[in-house]
Amino acid sequence: MQALTQTFRNNPELAIFLTLALGFGLGNLKFGSFSLGVVTCTLLAGVLVGQMRIEISPNVKSVFFLMFLFAVGYAVGPQFFSGLKKDGLQLVVLGVVLCVACLLTTYVVAKVAGLNAGQAAGLMAGACTISAVLGVATDTINGLSLSPETKAGFIAGMPVAYAVSYLYGTAGSAWVLATLGPKILRVNLAEECAKYEKDMGAGAETVGQSAYARFVVRAYQVVNPKLLGQTVERVEQHLAEMRVFVLRVREGIKIVDANPDTVLTAGSVVAVVGRREFLLKLAPAIGAEVDDRELLDFPGEMLDVVVTNKAIIGKTLKEVAEAEQGRAARGIFLRKLIRGGQEMPFIPNTKIERGDVVQIVGPAREVERAASGIGYADRATDKTDMLFMGLGVVLGGLAGTLTIHLGGVPLSLSCSGGALLAGLVCGWLRSVHRTFGRIPEPALWVFNNVGLNVFIAVVGISSGPTFIAGLKESGLSLLFSGIAVTTVPFVLALLFGKYVMKMNPAILLGACAGGRTTTAALGAIEEEAKSRVPAFGYTVPYAIGNVLLITWGVIIVLLLV
Repeated sequence: MQALTQTFRNNPELAIFLTLALGFGLGNLKFGSFSLGVVTCTLLAGVLVGQMRIEISPNVKSVFFLMFLFAVGYAVGPQFFSGLKKDGLQLVVLGVVLCVACLLTTYVVAKVAGLNAGQAAGLMAGACTISAVLGVATDTINGLSLSPETKAGFIAGMPVAYAVSYLYGTAGSAWVLATLGPKILRVNLAEECAKYEKDMGAGAETVGQSAYARFVVRAYQVVNPKLLGQTVERVEQHLAEMRVFVLRVREGIKIVDANPDTVLTAGSVVAVVGRREFLLKLAPAIGAEVDDRELLDFPGEMLDVVVTNKAIIGKTLKEVAEAEQGRAARGIFLRKLIRGGQEMPFIPNTKIERGDVVQIVGPAREVERAASGIGYADRATDKTDMLFMGLGVVLGGLAGTLTIHLGGVPLSLSCSGGALLAGLVCGWLRSVHRTFGRIPEPALWVFNNVGLNVFIAVVGISSGPTFIAGLKESGLSLLFSGIAVTTVPFVLALLFGKYVMKMNPAILLGACAGGRTTTAALGAIEEEAKSRVPAFGYTVPYAIGNVLLITWGVIIVLLLV
């Protein structure tokens, strides 16, 4: 055992990977619907490995933390800046109110409980489930004019406070918003969502549920005399309520791609695409269904497209379909709508925003034509624009190191805060100009998850020797402090949203989950609501929360020093 311990001390990189393996392995385990999560398990695994008293250069965690922060900013940048516009102002205000409530509650609780600056930062990081606070708070503490012993004491207290408060921060957030939230708002959440969907024009035709064989192509022989001699455009207008499209036409042995001015004659066989339930009712309107393999044998495509076309930004799906540009999407169907990495419900009155990713399906030639009218085709690639990312981190970090003195106190974003700001700007630039700055989703996952968890692993390993003593000293106090910091801001934000902002209850609950950057809570709300409507309120506050809550890591330290 001594030989193994010495091996890890001599090769600390192995200790990091051991911690990651344990953290990801245990963090993905579920007990019913409960899970500790990867970050918490990585921290605890680091504490365990750290009992071997392994020394790791702090530069390691700094590098990975910058990578993580840039990725966070890059992912939420489009939603952050679009939320500052008029249409998103209500959600921005709610997100700011919730985040300020988190900061003030943490400050008051820390004062009452007698916590130092490091413990308060750890408390906020855990209770608000925003692990990045540990990094920016550490940078801030290291930049203060304090003795090395005081700095070490503050930093040692952070992971203890984080680990204790994170448990309720995760599970409690879901419980407060999904179970207690509707009671505070005095509403039946499922009924409110059903009413919202009806008001937004969904009715029984809400889309975005199961994708099983939703869209199909069938062949029909035209015998209805009302359609003979008519153009494809007139036929599609005749069947407009079903939203079906004629893609190909057979005239004898000749098969042609259908255009709006293609004329149908007696004996024409048409390939029609639409939703399955409509095509099953189509035979009486056109003619008998036939098995024409050659007619139906054409390439199809499913493609993710990023919305950048100003002509459709801010319009509802219904308006886009009815507008002239809707003609360019003949035979194209929307399969998914993704905003800020979150799959959204889509109904006729859902508004399209810049940076949304729409997954469309249909014949390859029509999909390509539609993609050019929507924005940028987001095809799979394995290449990351490292020039863009590297320069972004460098320029942001340099800006973050600039310091101003206010009342004798040095203030700066710090290198980590600058990296977050750079990520926001770079993510927004990418959403506006899609020709550069590409970071594929798998790479972004690595930057986010590996970046954060390597940082957390090093924190755990470094604090391992003092962690147990700190837990024994103040564990119970930190537990109750964490409950307060998790719960109080939610209650205040819900009351503010209901009585001051007059927000829809379902949207309000989703916005609270977003402002606290807790996707698990959004899932619990949607399960309680039996609807995905709460997701409409999630993305803008999520972007605001990521920025403000991480920034509070600097502020809470300065307030308590």
